[in-house]
Amino acid sequence: MLTCQSELFSLDPSVHYLNCAYMSPLPRRVEEAGIRAMRTKRNPSFVTQKDFFSGPLSVKRLFAELINAPDPSSISILPSVSYGIATAAKNLTVRKGQNLVLLDEQFPSNVYTWHRAAKEAGIEVRTVKLADEWPNKSAAWSDAVIEAIDANTALVAMPVVHWTDGTLFDLTRIGQQARRHGAAFIIDGTQSVGALPFDVQEIQPDALIVAGYKWMFGPYSCGLAFWGERFLNGTPLEENWINRLGSENFAGLVDYEERYETGATRFDVGEKSNFVLLPMLEEAIRMILEWKPQNIQSYLTALLDPWENSIRNMGFQLAPPSSRGAHLFGLHLPLHLEVEKVKSALLSKSVSVSVRGKAIRIAPHVYNSEDDMKALVDALKLSMTA
Repeated sequence: MLTCQSELFSLDPSVHYLNCAYMSPLPRRVEEAGIRAMRTKRNPSFVTQKDFFSGPLSVKRLFAELINAPDPSSISILPSVSYGIATAAKNLTVRKGQNLVLLDEQFPSNVYTWHRAAKEAGIEVRTVKLADEWPNKSAAWSDAVIEAIDANTALVAMPVVHWTDGTLFDLTRIGQQARRHGAAFIIDGTQSVGALPFDVQEIQPDALIVAGYKWMFGPYSCGLAFWGERFLNGTPLEENWINRLGSENFAGLVDYEERYETGATRFDVGEKSNFVLLPMLEEAIRMILEWKPQNIQSYLTALLDPWENSIRNMGFQLAPPSSRGAHLFGLHLPLHLEVEKVKSALLSKSVSVSVRGKAIRIAPHVYNSEDDMKALVDALKLSMTA
């Protein structure tokens, strides 16, 4: 069982940071990895040709272990979720009469590209909305997504949990329905992978795309993607030298090569060997693998459990544990309570959270303690009396 890991971070002890879904703090060991990496640029003669390839491969192996991918050759390095989604869109063929299934209010990086693709192809976008249904919102919304998928669906694009309030989706059933109709299944795992167990062999997505600066504790502008068989022979978003067959031979780069490296390497972003960011992401994933996502969930479940009844008794709507992850959950306000009053009360108690959509989004991690949860509940009580 995990215990509080606050000593591994450099957070301000006067602030109750319950906001990992906004941006994770850098663990000290990840920060130190970045500093060591920056120092290598002092003398580039120590950067060898092999280093251009060994760093990316190491990160891919660790990420493959984290998501139970059978082979690191299915992993690519990318700078953002939108880059990965654009890559998927470039390799997805749609035709008149088809439709794309999206979620209402999901994060824009997994929306804008699909709206443009639908407009260019002249096809329908089905945005699956759901009226508030408590306490069965998770099951009801998953059922609504499944119902929206039919024989004309070309794509289902969604997250693991909804970024505004943590609603957890039944990806196993949704993925089965997508495969039944031959639809591509694209998942944005940014708000879950690293904190919530994810198994690509169980879920079988055609692509899983993850930004590294939230629940994976990595730096900004550095992420990863898993690609299934549907995409592995596709065309990359950009043409760069390092993704071509035989690129390890620097002297031979003038002998232009049409063939890509096998697997998902073709989808790697240019300058993927980033000698500062990749060592940081590598150290971050090692740390998560030591903790294990299931242990992170257990720790956070135990952290929230003593306070759930108090939160609900004040009139806030909080989904049951079966409908959300323990790492990210939304509090929907009582009808009479204005969000500005809650924000003011949270600020007065130095509680850092986010407002997303209609929810107060709470996102704790293993650096949080009982004191942080008490400060949150005290702030909520204050908002009711202000």
